[in-house]
Amino acid sequence: MTRDDLQGFPRHDLPPPVSLRAYRTGDIGAWVRIQQEADRLQAVDAATFRRWFGHDEAEIARRMIFLCDGDGREIGTAAAWFGDGKYEGWGQIHWVAIVPKFQGRGLAKPLVTAIMERLVELGHSRAYLTTESIRIPAIKLYQAFGFKPLIESDKDRIVWDSICNRL
Repeated sequence: MTRDDLQGFPRHDLPPPVSLRAYRTGDIGAWVRIQQEADRLQAVDAATFRRWFGHDEAEIARRMIFLCDGDGREIGTAAAWFGDGKYEGWGQIHWVAIVPKFQGRGLAKPLVTAIMERLVELGHSRAYLTTESIRIPAIKLYQAFGFKPLIESDKDRIVWDSICNRL
């Protein structure tokens, strides 16, 4: 899904006592825990983190945020990452997840607001993301933020037709 500009996206505030904080060195374990709890479709571990985010701790801290409960425990995460390949120069919304216990509480919208704001702060003017076609709630969320389907082939058209029938 793509968004050709990062102007005028919806803004949603976090409900108290939930807060946001930047990635800190050593947060790999929290990231892995959140991803494992939130995503049963793929195996995630510390090697997954390093494969996607590398080892530049300062850059990760600039681009990754955590959603925390009232006790400061990490309950969600997202990254405002770099685009690559044909999306070089674009911002990428990457690895968005909230643990199941906190899903359905209106926290995804403020998390995406924060990550979109971070993309803008980092100088990106457009963004993209990838998700699985079975993640209908996520697709609805991204559509609410102005992301559009990217259809580049007949296969893409078939997949998006199927998604639209489920929205």
